[in-house]
Amino acid sequence: MLSPFLALEAIGGAITLHYGFDNAVAAILAVSSIIFLTAIPISYYAAKYGVDIDLLTRGAGFGYIGSTITSLIYASFTFIFFALEAAIMAMALDLLFDIPLAWGYLISSVVIIPLVTHGITFISRFQLWTQPLWLTLQLLPFMFIIYADASAVESWTAFAGTPPLDANTAALNGSTASAESLAAATPATGVSILLFGAASAVIFSLIAQIGEQVDFLRFLPEPNAKTRWRWWAALIAGGPGWIVIGAIKILAGSFLAVLALNHGIGMEEAADPTRMYMVAFTYITSSPEVALSVAGIL
Repeated sequence: MLSPFLALEAIGGAITLHYGFDNAVAAILAVSSIIFLTAIPISYYAAKYGVDIDLLTRGAGFGYIGSTITSLIYASFTFIFFALEAAIMAMALDLLFDIPLAWGYLISSVVIIPLVTHGITFISRFQLWTQPLWLTLQLLPFMFIIYADASAVESWTAFAGTPPLDANTAALNGSTASAESLAAATPATGVSILLFGAASAVIFSLIAQIGEQVDFLRFLPEPNAKTRWRWWAALIAGGPGWIVIGAIKILAGSFLAVLALNHGIGMEEAADPTRMYMVAFTYITSSPEVALSVAGIL
């Protein structure tokens, strides 16, 4: 299953704006590799025995209580990302139709219920129907950006992040790190262990996504001599392979956040995927209204 959720772009934009290109990209590559390797045995046993993440946990020796704790962690992960996606959609509705955020949250939360109640089969069909449009709208703006403004890539790779907090601001915000330590950990270029670790901690939250991939992989038909290579290809693509596309989308969000910042979007709004793609689509059309509409469709 591909990774259409826009929280990935939001994460990529946020960590780049806060920690800079070098630290963000190093964290994305390092954590994505760990997630990929961790997901391989989980995906294999889920597909081989047709079990979900709860039964996998129980069978691995953690018992009934262990599987319950796993379910709680996975449920918390799902709720958090559901809230993130609803927030992104609510902000899009606010920009598109001037719908207040509170109403946007309600609409975004309720409209998904019919999809969920019809089960994984309906969701898979819905994704299959909309995938060509999604792929087109995801990839097209990057082609235009690279063609029209190749310097945008240089601006992205040279982005060092936001300036460190001063002592007073850090104290007011309850920061656990002193302004001096943040200043020392924020080089103009290169990777800082402190900032690399902070960016990695954000991305590591995505490791629980393997639970959703398992929900699909447990329906994978048993392999035979003729389909074994296809079975493994489907296993890798549907299991650990999600993070490959996920990492690309995080990097895309990283690039678009810096692009939005360079186009005058405020630091607080540059990590919003709707604003990111609104700026990106201005490279395709000169009309801000059309760019916003296409971003809303995406």
